[in-house]
Amino acid sequence: MKAAVIVLGCLLVCCRVAAAEVVGVTITGRTLVANGEAFGRTGAYEKLVGTIEFALDPTHPRNAAIVDLGHAPRGADGKVHFTSDLYVLRPADASRGNGTLLFEVANRGNKLLFGYFHGARGPGRNDPTSRADVGDGFLMREGYTIVWVGWQFDVEPPQLRVQAPTVDMRASPTPDVVRFSFVPDEATRDVSPRDWPRYLPSGGDDPTATLTVRDLHWDTPTSLPRTAWRIVDTGERLQLVLDSGFEPGRIYEVSYRARGAVVAGVGLAALRDAGSAFVHRTDLPVSGRTAFIFGASQSGRLLRQFLKDGFNVDEENRRVFALAWPHIAGAGLGSFNERFAMPGYSSFPATRAPYDWPGILAAYAPGEAPAIVATNTSVEYWGQGRAAALTHTSLDGRRDLVLPDNVRIYLLAGTQHGEAPFPAPKGNGQQRANPTPQVAAMHAVLKAAHAWVAFGAPPLESRYPRLSDRSLVPVGDLQFPSLKMGDPATIEGPGQVVGGRFSALPFLVPAVDADGNERAGVRVPDLAVPLATVTGWNFRAPAVGNPTTIYALLGSYVPLPRTPAERQASRDPRVSIEERYASRDAYLQQVRAAAEALTRDRYLLAEDLDSVLERARAHWDDVHGTGAR
Repeated sequence: MKAAVIVLGCLLVCCRVAAAEVVGVTITGRTLVANGEAFGRTGAYEKLVGTIEFALDPTHPRNAAIVDLGHAPRGADGKVHFTSDLYVLRPADASRGNGTLLFEVANRGNKLLFGYFHGARGPGRNDPTSRADVGDGFLMREGYTIVWVGWQFDVEPPQLRVQAPTVDMRASPTPDVVRFSFVPDEATRDVSPRDWPRYLPSGGDDPTATLTVRDLHWDTPTSLPRTAWRIVDTGERLQLVLDSGFEPGRIYEVSYRARGAVVAGVGLAALRDAGSAFVHRTDLPVSGRTAFIFGASQSGRLLRQFLKDGFNVDEENRRVFALAWPHIAGAGLGSFNERFAMPGYSSFPATRAPYDWPGILAAYAPGEAPAIVATNTSVEYWGQGRAAALTHTSLDGRRDLVLPDNVRIYLLAGTQHGEAPFPAPKGNGQQRANPTPQVAAMHAVLKAAHAWVAFGAPPLESRYPRLSDRSLVPVGDLQFPSLKMGDPATIEGPGQVVGGRFSALPFLVPAVDADGNERAGVRVPDLAVPLATVTGWNFRAPAVGNPTTIYALLGSYVPLPRTPAERQASRDPRVSIEERYASRDAYLQQVRAAAEALTRDRYLLAEDLDSVLERARAHWDDVHGTGAR
């Protein structure tokens, strides 16, 4: 295997000047995955690890969107050079693959794809080596070459990153104020928030720096005395120290003048140019006939930004990705391509326009935009202003938009932002987290999307809530059952800040049935044949502070009463399990019927039917206390 690495290295050195965008690819490691175990007809997979070197022409029109590229150091060729980490899983025998490159936009440098598509859990999915790390192996059985390219500058190894060039601040004296907000979960005197880049204060005891606190996003903040707090550089991260201590559940925001900006937008160009080179060039160790790109949560917002900023067309005016799939991104963009960017920071609920898909794709000429598959969970309609409804409604929230022909939208009804383990745990929310399955639906959506894009098959019909049939309603009109889990009408809605002033955005959420389960979207059997109420919101547990607000990204799981006696004793308005299903077998028969209906409509693959039934059996046993906990 070492010889193979050496041969690749020599080949790449010989072709380093073949294209201006990708200067070279260096492979430093090549190993078999799962000891060479076969993944269906595709056979064994191998892992390639290395780096890509890029060169960007700051004067090229296709690079004009990259903020500060003109203020970065240039090489003798007049171009801006930088490198990104590269990680690839591909069929060991390329002829047995499906010819499609599936890029995942790494989330804070992490590989999450196998969680969403394979049900893999644990740290092994970030460096798939063993069979257990891979999960159910669906993407490999389908034959994809899976590619990760580092795009984020403020993460550390082993996370994937881009070595972004610095900005010459002398050449462009733009105001250099950094703002960052966070919510601690415990009382503490010092914090080092995860997504705060190490932008050092510009020097001295800056009297203009501020630290404020508030309870709700749209509350008027209270300023804390400048002498009572400070920013400390630990050498690895920035630390914020407050003498009186931070209170759990409250929203703190720090603002200060900073130094050390980098050209963060080169990360978007890295995805563009790697995607283009791997499709159009034959002299690189990674290649395919076409390329898809997927990003979830933070990286889904990055993907929306990538599309909005016009990066799906390369320097040769060729379309890069044939399919783009932002997952659980809501209506969000982000701080990805600006001075003092904060790529890991969720700026919700102050979402940035445009929100809808016609607006995101407005820059593209015919044939340039990819097919779009956008999936969201319930959390993105509810969660602290993620405002997923605005991707398919007018900005005033009064009408449904007509989607472009190349866009399909799916709500994974009754799910949370990342499937919780089963049995459902109780963590930082007042209710147990939401374990409603998502993996099988992701399988079906990908299978249909691939057939649509690659072979012209009819696309899978969009399934999402609409104003026209009242499956999407203003939060004040939601008819949610009276359960002891908090009032969803009190949840803070989305908004935007324009010219320093707050402006509310429509707060539209999926309508629910008598059980509190969503009526529209892709309804898996857990909703069609329920044993619980499942939501996209969960109020904060008192232990983590501010229990009248929701905990970010969590849904709720509230089992139905098992018997009429339980229902009456707890005054639960929901029909009991005993009244719905005559027996365990009767319940399972209904689950099978619901699953087979999804299969007929292509929202569930036949190969996943057994796993759906297995989960239903375990769910029944868990609710009735007869399963393992």
